[in-house]
Amino acid sequence: MPSALVLLAPGFEEIEAVTVIDLLRRAQIEVTVAALEDQTVCGSHDIRIVADTRIDGLNPDHFDVLILPGGQPGSTHLKNHPTVLEWVRKRFSSGKKIAAICAAPTVLEAAGITDGLKITSYPSESAVFSASQYIEQDVVEDGPVITSRGVGTAIDFALGIITLLKDRKTADQIAERILYSTKNSS
Repeated sequence: MPSALVLLAPGFEEIEAVTVIDLLRRAQIEVTVAALEDQTVCGSHDIRIVADTRIDGLNPDHFDVLILPGGQPGSTHLKNHPTVLEWVRKRFSSGKKIAAICAAPTVLEAAGITDGLKITSYPSESAVFSASQYIEQDVVEDGPVITSRGVGTAIDFALGIITLLKDRKTADQIAERILYSTKNSS
């Protein structure tokens, strides 16, 4: 069974995190939700989520994809966390999948892996990616990296991760089950 590790930092964007967690689990992908600090993490809109575990002692290599939800100050906490930056660098150098949405692609930039990459993010973060190929598209894939723009693209982002870990047929089945039209998705 494919597996995903979703990191939650205080101030994460709730819709981006929960949408991804929910849809991946519906697709029979094993999802582990890990907190940077306290296991109960408060999102940017004061919604509290209890993570499965903390990042202490986790081996990110045991997961098929590392997922970084956006939101503020959640993304800032992620990009200021040395362990997260180390995990991103190590995964990228070994070609392992990384997914980031909204402001979280700035974590990839802080880790020094975005030069030359096709990437997207929340529009206000676009200037950060001057050495990247910034694309104003809902979901952008470049090798092992998948990025997305924000809350409004969270379903497409989750479906893109499902496609990456399983296949397009599974993603389409999940979209159909939740009554989501993919005709306008990326």
